[in-house]
Amino acid sequence: MSDQTLLIVEDDPGLQSQLRWSFDQYKVLVADDRESAVAAVKRHQPSVVTLDLGLPPDPGGISQGVATLGEILSVAPQTKVVVITGNGDQLNAVKCIGLGAYDFYQKPIDPAILSFVISRAFRLCELEEENRRLQRVHITNPLEGIVAASAEMHEVCRMVERLAPTDITVLLLGESGTGKEVLARALHALSPRARKPFIAVNAAAIPENLLESELFGYEKGAYTGATQQTKGKFELAGGGTFFLDEIGDIPLSLQPKLLRVLQERAIERVGGRQSIKVDVRVICATHQNLTKLIAEGRFREDLYFRINEITLQIPPLRERIGDIPVLARSFLDKFVKQMRRPQLLGFTGEALAAMEAYHWPGNVRELEHKVKRAVVLAAGPLIEAKDLELTPREAPRRLLTLREAREMAERQAISLALSEAGENVTRAAEILEVARPTLYALLTKFNLKV
Repeated sequence: MSDQTLLIVEDDPGLQSQLRWSFDQYKVLVADDRESAVAAVKRHQPSVVTLDLGLPPDPGGISQGVATLGEILSVAPQTKVVVITGNGDQLNAVKCIGLGAYDFYQKPIDPAILSFVISRAFRLCELEEENRRLQRVHITNPLEGIVAASAEMHEVCRMVERLAPTDITVLLLGESGTGKEVLARALHALSPRARKPFIAVNAAAIPENLLESELFGYEKGAYTGATQQTKGKFELAGGGTFFLDEIGDIPLSLQPKLLRVLQERAIERVGGRQSIKVDVRVICATHQNLTKLIAEGRFREDLYFRINEITLQIPPLRERIGDIPVLARSFLDKFVKQMRRPQLLGFTGEALAAMEAYHWPGNVRELEHKVKRAVVLAAGPLIEAKDLELTPREAPRRLLTLREAREMAERQAISLALSEAGENVTRAAEILEVARPTLYALLTKFNLKV
């Protein structure tokens, strides 16, 4: 709704002038009958309306006023309507409150008292709008560092919240780029260990001959070049969380030592004989099929059962309905600030469609890189499909239900309208030919943030 916009619905010209003059601190609009009042609400979306029940062609009755109230609330349910009634006409005032009016005021009008009622209505509008904004932020950012609109990812986030306070070993499964480390950090941040270290090691990124020293540390003289005692990552994570990414790449020779850490919370440095206790919460992750690796003799079954106390399956981006435009917008905002390109306002419809159609083998990481590149190369105010360098996937995607297809079409239309309107909700509502409260309701439904 437009800030501080007041619509006065009154057919008496003298009273119109009095009220317009009394409330000049607001942006005042005037309507003198039902048709013009409803048109003004649709066009300007006023936050507050004062409505005289006695409107033509029934100035002595309430039929037109009550009908106008119903139409206003149907097109703008968030609008606060203050009903103006005749002296002593309390019964009809109460009836209007039951129909959804915010408050009532009885004639004769005292501008000072009516001003108090109106200012209170504006304040309530502000509080409700702030509440809706905070709800949208919470829904779109279910956990710190995570942007998601899909039901699939929200369920994963709820599981993270439930598991975080415990010390249970968690196995995160998902394709590369789905955000396994981000979720591991969320598990740590929400745990009692949050003030202690979070240490991450990617087993696939460290040569096999160095991985043992990296994980467990080494004693002075353990091998050529070991000139001093050095702690491993497990010790450095003491009191905190140790995240072992791509555990499927751990060589068989190291798996018994890793199993001992999980069973006894104790390690031995390379070249050492002393057992060292470590207090760590262990989180593991992989994109590989561990059951298949076990069948092939490349992964120990007892280790698998030890790390698999709780498994979180992270869906690939292509299966997270609604996340692509939300994530793309989040990355756009991030890189626009980093690269100081405030003229970039959003994505074209073709760009949004191309992102929705693409298979995203690299998942969220690939989407982030594509948007970053587009921010560098885009020439106009809107990022086009060519700026993203996307090749639509030829293989058919999973068939959508009618509800999913309808919601996807609505979400794409809203995203395109917001981009076209430069994130101006009023303008976007006009493009979509809906009332602004309706658009706000859809933003909340689809967990979209402006």
